[in-house]
Parts: sequence; structure tokens; C-alpha cells
Amino acid sequence: MGRSREIIDKAENLVERSMKGNDPSHDPPHVWRVRDLALSLARDQGLSSNPDSMLVIELAALLHDIGDYKYLKDPSEENIVENFLEEVGLEEHKKMRILSIIKRMGFKDELAGLATGENSLEFGIVQDADRLDAIGAIGIARCFAFGGSRNIVLHNPAILPRSDLSKDQYMKKEDQTVVNHFHEKLLKLKDFMKTEAGRKRAEKRHKFMEEFLKEFYQEWHGTGELEY
Repeated sequence: MGRSREIIDKAENLVERSMKGNDPSHDPPHVWRVRDLALSLARDQGLSSNPDSMLVIELAALLHDIGDYKYLKDPSEENIVENFLEEVGLEEHKKMRILSIIKRMGFKDELAGLATGENSLEFGIVQDADRLDAIGAIGIARCFAFGGSRNIVLHNPAILPRSDLSKDQYMKKEDQTVVNHFHEKLLKLKDFMKTEAGRKRAEKRHKFMEEFLKEFYQEWHGTGELEY
């Protein structure tokens, strides 16, 4: 147990070093929340008595956003996580499970079909935890924080949400709005949850976003009626 704690401490330090300059949507507190959610989901899914799985889940949650394409400053940063796992001497089978989770977690990978097929429970738990932090009150705050950091238009009724997005289209943010991101991604996440525990928790957060958008559109149009 002592060695696991040492590796986790080093992973936490890596998160602090690698993500301290990010905007609030993808900063260390986001990672701490995802880690806590993932461990909580793992307990709900009956994995608390499996220390190997709990370690894989915690490390994957901690490391999942390091080297994110949206924040890359140098191509070499794509290998930070793999290099870290080598340096701390993690067993090969655990390392491969962690890297497999991280590489397939993104929504863009789901759009490309890379997250379909047979998924491990560990993968589902970490992905669900990350997606839970993308919806609800926290998700709303993160969405606007990211949009503000990239100077993305708040809302423009003339720009409609894109439907049937491909991976390439999703990664191109030109001519889009912050509010459209709710329709293109965030409101879809509830139905993409992989675990029973994740699905249950997503319900409340999803409803909160729907209520927020209803109020947002009413205030935007200055009316008492919902208009899209």
C-alpha cells in the first residue's frame, strides 16, 4: 500500500506541474474531482475490495488530461504519461490498462468509434467520472470558462448546433458558440454513460442543464417563453 501511495503522490505532483497554467475548465481541481468521482463510482460498482483496479482507476483519472490536444505546447508532451508510468516502475499490465483507458476516453474518440466495442469496467468508471464533471452545475461553469478562455461567442441564434458530428468536425471549433456545445456534446453525455452508477448520477446533472438552458434562452430573448 505504501508504494501505491508513493506513485499516487507523484502523479498528483505531475498534475500540478503539467496543468497549473490551464484555464479553469481543465485545471488540477478538475482532475481532483474526476479522481474522487471515479473512486466513488468504483465503490458503487463493487471494486473497493480490488486494490489493483482501484489503483488503475485512480491513476487513470489523475493522468487522463495530461497531454490533452487542446493544451499541447510541444508534440513531446503527448508522451508525458507513458514516460511517467515507466519512471515510477508500474507493472506492465497496470500501465497498459491505464494507457488504454486514457487513449479512448475522449468524446472525439466516441464519435470516431474508438470507444465502442468491449470496454472494461475500469474504463467505464473513469470515463463516466470525467463526463459527470462535464455536466450539471460544474459542467456549465467549465463550459463557459473554456469558451471565455478561447474567446468563443457566447450565443448567436443564427449559428445552429451541428448535428451528426464527425471527429474532425468536433475538433474544429470555428464559427461555433459556447451554448451550442451543450447541444453538440453535453446534453448527449447522459446516454453515453457506461456504468449503472454513472447513469444514475448523470440524471440529476442532466436535468439541471436543461433547466439552465431554458432559463438562458428566456433571458436571451427577453421573453417569458422558451425560444430556440
